[in-house]
Amino acid sequence: MPRMTHPWPLFDLVVRTPRLELRAPTDDDLVELLDVARAGVHDPETMPFAVAWTDVPSPDFERDFLRYYWGTRAEWAPGAWQLPLVVVRDGRPIGFQEMSAVDFAARRNVKTGSWLGRRHQGLGIGTEMRAAILFLAFEGLGALAAESGALEGNLASARVSEKLGYRPNGLGLVAPRGTPVVEQRYRLARADWRRDLCPVTIENLEPCLRMFGVE
Repeated sequence: MPRMTHPWPLFDLVVRTPRLELRAPTDDDLVELLDVARAGVHDPETMPFAVAWTDVPSPDFERDFLRYYWGTRAEWAPGAWQLPLVVVRDGRPIGFQEMSAVDFAARRNVKTGSWLGRRHQGLGIGTEMRAAILFLAFEGLGALAAESGALEGNLASARVSEKLGYRPNGLGLVAPRGTPVVEQRYRLARADWRRDLCPVTIENLEPCLRMFGVE
C-alpha cells in the first residue's frame, strides 16, 4: 500500500546530488545542526553574513536558532515563503541551503542563502548544494531568476555564484557588526543557469507545488 503524503508535504520533499541530500529539517536535525554551528561556520574575526547570528551568546544563540527555523514553518504562505533545507552528507547534517520568495507565482524570482560547518568547507560542497537548490528553483518550480549576495571578503561565496553563471547585479551596504560592509549582489537568469555542473534529482515535489504558489 503506497504511503500517504505527509500533511506538511515539504517533509517529503528531497533534493539529491551525488554526495548530498537536501530536505526539510526535523527537530532532531536542528539540535544536531546546533552542534555544527557552535563548532564554527567562519573565522570569528570576519562576519560573512548580513545578520551576525553567529555572534549571539548562549543560551540565546540556541533559542534564536530554533525559533528562526520553526518560524519559517509557522509563517509559510504561498505568497511569501522561506524554504531552509538541511544539507546531509553520509547521513549527518552539515549545514543549510535556503531559498525564499515573495509573490513567486507572478515574479518567478527566488533568493538563496546558505551556511556550512567549517570542517566541510573547501570540498566543493557549497557549489553542489547551491546547484541543488537552483535545480529545484528552475527545473522544479519554473523560476526565471535567482538572486544571491556576498559580503566584501567572502570570496568562497562569490566564487560559487560566478561558477554557477550568476552575473553582478549592483552593490549594497549592510552592517552586521555595526560597521558598513559592501555586499556584492548577484543575479542568475534562467538562460545563464549552468545546470550541467552537477546532476540533481527531486523527489515528491508535486504535492508541494501549491505551497510554493505554483499551480
